[in-house]
Amino acid sequence: MKRKKYIPVEYVDVVDENDTCLAVMPLHEVHRQSLFHRSVMTLAYNAEKKLFLQKRSRSKQLYPGRWDLSSTGHVKAGESRTDAAIRELLEEIGVECDQLRPIDEVHASVDTAFEFVTLFKSKAITPQQIRLSDEVEDGMFVDRAELACMVDRFRETLTPAVVHFYMKNKLFADSGTNLHDELDRSS
Repeated sequence: MKRKKYIPVEYVDVVDENDTCLAVMPLHEVHRQSLFHRSVMTLAYNAEKKLFLQKRSRSKQLYPGRWDLSSTGHVKAGESRTDAAIRELLEEIGVECDQLRPIDEVHASVDTAFEFVTLFKSKAITPQQIRLSDEVEDGMFVDRAELACMVDRFRETLTPAVVHFYMKNKLFADSGTNLHDELDRSS
């Protein structure tokens, strides 16, 4: 007899259209019913200001095998967005970081799978810090020109989040003082 693999139930806050908590429910049920909930995404860069992209495992339900932002995940019930981003960065790519700054938010809609998304930036990381989880198949650092090429020629290999934040010009800071520099100076 084959044993069923036990998968722990993840609970999230169900929110209304104003991002006010209404209830706590299992994530799979929230997705099944297309209810509003919260997620986080984090951008991690190396010293050369190249963005780390993770390649999602082929076993993932959404966007299997596609390149995604450095870490992504759901905010658990009662968890702050910052704590969720710190947890996801550690769980997915093994990077410990206690300095994250929110840089953008996206209102929940059909396009975001009914998720209120908060985008964070971390301080600089090194390749030696990265330890990929089972959720992540591979990873690479890319600069602005490399990502522009991927968006232009290989868009189908990217998650919608990568394309969305690239098009909003949120993935690479422009010249001059920026959040990335401020995070590096504060460490």
